[in-house]
Formats: sequence, C-alpha cells, structure tokens
Amino acid sequence: MSVRMRAVAAYLRLTAKPRMATAEAARRRMADPGPAAAAPAALRRRHEVDTRNVEGFPVTTVTPRGGATRTVLYLHGGAYVAGAAPQHWTLAGRLADAGARVVVPDYGLAPRHTYREAYRLLDALYPDLGDDVVLAGDSAGGGLALGFAQTLLGSGRPQPRQVALIAPWLDLALADPAVAVAEARDPWLSSAGLREAGRAWAGGDDPADPRLSPLHGPFAGLPPVRVWVGTRDLLYPDVLRLRDRAAAEGTRVEVTAVRRAVHVYSLTPTPEGRAGTRAFVAAVTG
Repeated sequence: MSVRMRAVAAYLRLTAKPRMATAEAARRRMADPGPAAAAPAALRRRHEVDTRNVEGFPVTTVTPRGGATRTVLYLHGGAYVAGAAPQHWTLAGRLADAGARVVVPDYGLAPRHTYREAYRLLDALYPDLGDDVVLAGDSAGGGLALGFAQTLLGSGRPQPRQVALIAPWLDLALADPAVAVAEARDPWLSSAGLREAGRAWAGGDDPADPRLSPLHGPFAGLPPVRVWVGTRDLLYPDVLRLRDRAAAEGTRVEVTAVRRAVHVYSLTPTPEGRAGTRAFVAAVTG
C-alpha cells in the first residue's frame, strides 16, 4: 500500500465515514445531500459537452471533438443518495480523451426517487446509444449498471459490448457474513448507513430483487464483466461472490483486486488510483 493510499484511508476514516456510519446519519445525509458536481470548464474546453432531458432527468453527453469510437454509458456512485462527484467527471474526461463518447445520466436520488425511475430512464436512454456500447459504473452506479444489463437478457434488446464496474454495490442488504469482517477493515463505508440508503432506494420493494441486488440476478448470456476493487472495501466479499456465481452460469467475470486499497480506489489521487484509472480506460476504450 502506497503512502498516499494510507493517507487517503486515514482522511476518509475521519471525514467520510461518520457521514454514513449509522442509519440516523444516513437519514441526515439523504435530507441534505448537497449539490451534484457539474461538468467542469476544463472538460468543456477539451470536448463537446451537451445536456438533455430524458424522462425528467438531465443526461450529459461528453463527445470527443475528433469523433467517438464507441459509447460508454456511465452510472455514477454515491450510495443512491448523492450525485456525481468531481472524480466522476475526471474519469469521464479520461474516457473521452481516449476516444469514447461518455453518457452520464443524473438519475434521481433516494429518498425522493427510487430505482423504478432510474430503470425507466435507462430504458428510454439505451436505445439511442447505438450498437457499440459499454455499460459502466462505480459503487451504487455499478450495481445499477449490472442490474440493467441483466434486464436486457431475453428482452430482444442488444447487450452492451462489456460491463465495466468499479467496486459495485451488488447486494442492497449486504447480507453475507463476510461483509461484517470486511467492514472492520474499511475506512470509509458502513453497512448500517448503506442499508438505510438501500431501503430508501428500494421504495418498499424487496431488496433481493435483482434490479436492486444484481448478485441475485441471472448471469448466463451476459457480455464479459470486468471489476476493479480494493480489499479494504466492505463490498469486496460480494464481488467475489459475483465472480463465483457468474462462473457457475458460464459467464466470466474478471476481477482486479488491489491489496489494501479502499473503496473505488480507481478514483482516488494515489498511485493505485492512477494505475486503476489507466487500466479501466484501456479496457473500456480498447
């Protein structure tokens, strides 16, 4: 583990972890999530950035000025209660720099909105993206991306070329006992706060529904799935379960697990994060 990763972990434990450490803290966060980060001026100078309305929600598209080779539908993380962060736009810029058109939906957040509206948004958006699409996301957005890919199975709609996920939230209930063991090592995430956010996102529905918890959904017929995750992430055990369950149904899930790296390490300002971003961009755009 690099010195920078160690410093990031310490900073997260002091600042980020208390904001979702308990169910009450999660409710406070949902009541006042703060504004989402807008696409920065530097990104707009390098690429074409346009926003349109789909199903009542803003959808921003970043298009390389020299033209795009493929489209990436990127679903940001934030425990379903927070909007896009500056790190998400940095990653979108890197993808666009590599020649990808990046589509970033600003899906509605819990508790005001639920997964039902997010799926309606994706159902409306997906047919317009073309034939060469990569479905990607991080954390909560990673779970949503995989859940949406599963809904395409048997629907007659084309599957994406691949599914690329950074530390996806795969089981809304975090039911595996191994999660509690992993939580003791995680300097950022807390299961109590995540479960409260998950209940709001589910809107009264069963959290085991695959659209909420794609770990319980079908895997046969999915395109290749790649996952990047740190071992100091309480979501790590469910990523391993994803790999094993998909393999049992004949779908290969390639997992890159970085020792002692934190949640969504690829988005952190660390040597591990920079390497993770390079690998993610190369896999998605190559």
